[in-house]
Amino acid sequence: MAFSATTKIIQPMCINSARSPDKSDTCTKLLSPSSFLGSNNKQFSINKTISPLSRRSATVVAVSSDVVKKKKVQSNPASNLLITKEEGLELYEDMILGRAFEDMCAQMYYRGKMFGFVHLYNGQEAVSTGFIKLLGNRDCVVSTYRDHVHALSKGVPARAVMSELFGKTTGCCRGQGGSMHMFSKEHNVLGGFAFIGEGIPVATGAAFTSKYRREALKEDCDDVTLAFFGDGTCNNGQFFECLNMAALWKLPIVFVVENNLWAIGMSHLRATSDPQIWKKGPAFGMPGVHVDGMDVLKVREVAKEAITRARRGEGPTLVECETYRFRGHSLADPDELRDPAEKAHYATRDPITALKKYVMENSLASEAELTAIEKKIEEVVEEAVEFADKSPVPARSQLLENVFADPRGFGIGPDGKYRCEDPKFTEGTAQL
Repeated sequence: MAFSATTKIIQPMCINSARSPDKSDTCTKLLSPSSFLGSNNKQFSINKTISPLSRRSATVVAVSSDVVKKKKVQSNPASNLLITKEEGLELYEDMILGRAFEDMCAQMYYRGKMFGFVHLYNGQEAVSTGFIKLLGNRDCVVSTYRDHVHALSKGVPARAVMSELFGKTTGCCRGQGGSMHMFSKEHNVLGGFAFIGEGIPVATGAAFTSKYRREALKEDCDDVTLAFFGDGTCNNGQFFECLNMAALWKLPIVFVVENNLWAIGMSHLRATSDPQIWKKGPAFGMPGVHVDGMDVLKVREVAKEAITRARRGEGPTLVECETYRFRGHSLADPDELRDPAEKAHYATRDPITALKKYVMENSLASEAELTAIEKKIEEVVEEAVEFADKSPVPARSQLLENVFADPRGFGIGPDGKYRCEDPKFTEGTAQL
C-alpha cells in the first residue's frame, strides 16, 4: 500500500450529505463506512472524487480495513497473514504492557502514590504499538500529556516510567517531570507536553534536524520523527504552522492524530467545522490517511508506509487514527459526559481482544503462549511498582537544577550553597 499519486483522489463527504445509498460507485464499494465509526459513521461515507489538479501535490488517501487486507493478500497470494508469529507476539506483549501498566497507575493514584493529573491510555494501545514498534532507537517520538504508553513502546523501562510517576530520583526525568512530561534522551523520547499542541513544533524541529544532518552535513541519517497529538489539538495554530513547514521542507515526520472523539468533555463533532481531520493533510500538500485506530494491524500497515515515505525523503504524512479511550480524560474525571451506549460500543472493539483473536484464529500462537506473556507483564509491572516505591525522593537541592543555565544568580547564594537548602526557602509551602 503506497500513498502515491493516482488518477483519482478519494474524499469522504461532508456531514448530512444527501447522497442516495443505492447510487454506489467503485469508491463506495472500496471504502464503505466501517463499524468502528459507530453512530458517527455517516460523516465518512464516500461522496465524490476530485481531480489531482485541485491539489498542488500529494494524494488524499483514505484507508479502511478492507483496503489494507485486500492489498496485502494480492501482494502475497500464498498467505493472507498480515504478520508473522514473532511480530504478533511482539505486538501483543507491547499492548498488554501498556494496558497493565495503566491499570496499575490507576490503583497507585487512588492509593496516593501519584500526584497531579494522570491521563491513562486504555483503549488506544493499537496506535502506540502500531506506530512505535516500527521505529529504530534513533527515531524520535514526541508525545502529549497521555504519554506513559508511548514511552513504554519506545523502550523506556517500566520501572523508570513508574518511578517518574512516583516522583522518585530513579524516574526517567529524576522525578521532576511526572505523569505529563516523560523524557528519555537514551530512547529519543523527546517529551510529553501538558498543553495541547506544544509538542508539534518540537517534533517538527527534530525532523528538521534529521534533514539538515542528511542534506547539509552529509551524514548518514534517515531518522524519522513521530508527532502524537489528539483531535482537540487540530484546530490550534501550531498544528497548521507545522504542517506547512513540514510539507514545504519535505521533513521526515509523521503527524499521528489520536482521535478519541473527545477533547476532555467536548465532542469532536461539536468542536470543529470539518471533523475529518485527515483532509487537512492534502490542504498543505501531504497525504492524509484515515484508519481504524482500534485495530493494530490496520494501524501498522498505514504506519509502515508513512514511515517508509519519510525515510525515503518523500516528506510528511498526516494519519488520523480513530480510536477511543476507555477511561475518563484523567483519573480526576468522573466521565459522566459521554453516552454509556457509546462507551459500551467501543468496549466491544477492544484492540487487545481483537489482536488476540486474530493471532489465535490464524494459529500464530497458542492460548498458553499468550497467557505466558500476560503473566510476564504482570510481574514486570509489579516489580516496577516495588522499585518505584523503594526509590528515594529527590533532594531539595535538585529543585533548581535544569531550570537556569547559570543558577548562581538565583539558585546559589553568595556563600556557594543552594538557597533551597535554607529551611526558610520553603516556608509556607508543602514539605518535600
